[in-house]
Amino acid sequence: MSAAILNAPAARLAVPRRPTRRVLPGFGLTLGYTVLYLSLIVLIPLSALVFKTFTLSWEQFWMAVASPRVLASYQLTFGASLIAAVVNVFFGLLVAWVLVRYPFPGKKIIDALVDLPFALPTAVAGIALTALLAGNGWIGQLLEPQGIKLAFNRNGIVIALIFIGLPFVVRTVQPVLEDAEKELEEAATCLGATRWQTFRYVILPSIAPALLTGFAMAFARAIGEYGSVIFIAGNMPMISEITPLIIIGKLEQYDYTGATAVAVVMLGISFILLLVINALQAWQRRRSGAGS
Repeated sequence: MSAAILNAPAARLAVPRRPTRRVLPGFGLTLGYTVLYLSLIVLIPLSALVFKTFTLSWEQFWMAVASPRVLASYQLTFGASLIAAVVNVFFGLLVAWVLVRYPFPGKKIIDALVDLPFALPTAVAGIALTALLAGNGWIGQLLEPQGIKLAFNRNGIVIALIFIGLPFVVRTVQPVLEDAEKELEEAATCLGATRWQTFRYVILPSIAPALLTGFAMAFARAIGEYGSVIFIAGNMPMISEITPLIIIGKLEQYDYTGATAVAVVMLGISFILLLVINALQAWQRRRSGAGS
């Protein structure tokens, strides 16, 4: 009897599997709700923006988006956002590293302060930075006699964008550092690698996708920032005027088509830049997977 059981086909002895129960409904239904929700929240408003621009002729569109004042605002907005995002990548990694790798008194307070720009209204952040960096502020009154002006110019814009973008990098990199395998670092040290070599060849490849994600989020956030910038920028045309302020100015003048034209250009450039960053992130992940 036992021999017959042992020689029985595997198919007869196979235990029937229970159907997998998913928390959410099937793919078709959830995909339909996802597309519907994204259409209502994202696609329809953006398509209305584009269709509003179609009411302009090509000459009117070009005059609205390529005037010297608007071009100067493009250069300032994207340039300052890029500088702020690069600075945040470096210091955001440093802050995340300290919070993950070192115990120290007041660590939970520092960790909570990282999220403060998320909760703080942007206008409040702009007023606080202006009170701090203006000529009569705590820091500004010490620096302006030395010829260093940090408020009411492009320097103030970059500082404000750094302030609001730092949490994106820290909160993106921090969980990756927490989940990193420290055994690989210990193995590299045992093999004679220096600290820089361990960071360069072991740690950095594992956190590079997270760094790129944090960079993209900080960059995108900085491009559309308005509240914290207008108080510290000075808002001088051709010098310290950002593109969102141009759009607000056109709306206040009831130039709705001109405002949507500038907004569409900003949307297109931002979308292309984010596509490039996401492509770099995917390439980095494939490279890391192939290397491992």
